[in-house]
Amino acid sequence: MGEIVSTDDVLGGAPRIEGRRIGVHHVARRVVDAGESPEQVAADYDLDLADVYRALAYYYDHPDEMRSVEADRDAVPGGFDVVRGPDDLDGAEEPEPEA
Repeated sequence: MGEIVSTDDVLGGAPRIEGRRIGVHHVARRVVDAGESPEQVAADYDLDLADVYRALAYYYDHPDEMRSVEADRDAVPGGFDVVRGPDDLDGAEEPEPEA
């Protein structure tokens, strides 16, 4: 069984299961958001069931930190724009590259 740890050089410092690159947010997305069973997530990630429950406990015990982790994961790197549809385009077309 692993503890929940955070190190800057793994998963960008997001809390994760010690010895693994499986973040608390990975477990929470599957169990909390997608409704998968903890047993299935444990089997898919080759974890002890206790590790899944430990990650879920951490998720619920640290809501502000987890919101911050999710916001960081959903952020678009600087200099890039998100285009979801035609209304997001400014109408200015870039010139065709010369052949």
